[in-house]
Amino acid sequence: MTPSSDRVAPVSPTLTRDPSSVAANLKPIVTKASLFYFVFVMYSYTTGGPFGLEEQVTNSGPGLTLIYHLVVPLFWCIPVSLVAAELTTAMPVQGGFYRWVRTGFGDFWGFLAGWWNWTASFLLGSAYAVLFTDYLGFYFPQITGWKHYLVSIALVAVITYINVRGIKMVGRVSTVLEIFIFLPIMVMTAIGLAHWKHNPFVPLVPPHRPVFQVFGVGLALGLWLYSGYEQLSTVAEEVENPRRNYPLALALVVPMSMATYFLSTFASLAALNNWQDWHAGYFSTAASLIGGPWLGGWMTMAAMLANVALLNSTVLASTRMPFAMAQDGFLTPTLTKTHRRFGTPAISILVSGTIYALLAVHSLTQLITVYVWLRIATTVMTVLAAWKLRKTKPEMTRAFVIPGGHKGLIYAVGAPLIMGAVALLGSDRFGLVWGPVAIAIGPAAYFILRRGRRTSAPVTT
Repeated sequence: MTPSSDRVAPVSPTLTRDPSSVAANLKPIVTKASLFYFVFVMYSYTTGGPFGLEEQVTNSGPGLTLIYHLVVPLFWCIPVSLVAAELTTAMPVQGGFYRWVRTGFGDFWGFLAGWWNWTASFLLGSAYAVLFTDYLGFYFPQITGWKHYLVSIALVAVITYINVRGIKMVGRVSTVLEIFIFLPIMVMTAIGLAHWKHNPFVPLVPPHRPVFQVFGVGLALGLWLYSGYEQLSTVAEEVENPRRNYPLALALVVPMSMATYFLSTFASLAALNNWQDWHAGYFSTAASLIGGPWLGGWMTMAAMLANVALLNSTVLASTRMPFAMAQDGFLTPTLTKTHRRFGTPAISILVSGTIYALLAVHSLTQLITVYVWLRIATTVMTVLAAWKLRKTKPEMTRAFVIPGGHKGLIYAVGAPLIMGAVALLGSDRFGLVWGPVAIAIGPAAYFILRRGRRTSAPVTT
């Protein structure tokens, strides 16, 4: 990216088909994130902590929940990470997977990948602000009604400012937050394992529970928890040596995420054997029962800050999407304007932050099942792009190649397709109704926006 003051690159009136050529003309001036900070940014986006999986235990049962956290990564985040590593080393461009899909399949499918991703972020960004305020309400019960909404808006405003400052600032904040979050989780896990009294895999599934809840809701939560490993490809140009550091970050973060979810849940169930009592926010209660009120209070604070970390990294990953799409002429050129000092896509960040603030009156309930439809659609297009670009652009330099040759590629592409299909077929009723609606908005938006900007040249700043 370049500052908006005096460097405007001449652009053809027609859309450039190869997004990598657009990115090549840009001259990034933002301060780039090192591997150390980028690892914490990626972890905070993909995981943040074990918070959010509690209802998976009551819906799917303790045994199936633990099995999910051993099996889902094999069919979801691991193959997606392999695809993201290969394509980031081949095309480390702003917009990441959106431009990979566009290069492989053209404008229509590229637009959909970007649109689905950006609109999906609306469902979560606002919810993270609400969840932060919910946890804060434990300490300050008077935060209700309009006060609750104002606190959520204030958090969005602070995170927006941090993101305008750039990825290095985002990385520093993520690092501080995640270190604080790690500590009580590690303490609770250690104490829980030391007091192991029960088989955490029993029962496998809850008795007398509707099938769609046992498998559909639980699997949707599992895919949500293990999603996002390709998302930070959108800021590849803001990472030091992305061809080296993006694959390394993935290699570190994937096992960290799996250990965070599995070990904390395993230890809590093994020590307490009270899976029926699990509900949203239950890790704070589990910590209190395992280690005492001091650990419970510490865990509550960690859960509150986890939502800050998730919102922080979500703004980073999602706001480069409208910036890249505007560069390519799909959205208004205003979204390509960058901050004079920090070189960040300030207008895109402010617009996204405003939408999060406006929607910060809703909780995460039921939104996950709709969000999963959008995330699966985006991920499917991403892994298919790896297959397509192997065939159409074999000359691309790939510092990392999915191991295993042709069979490895089949695994990396096929496993997410299978898992995505299973998850969508097993959606709950709310997801089955509103998920397809959210998907269908994408093609409608493409034809409306594409027709409206057919004669307008994309502006790159």
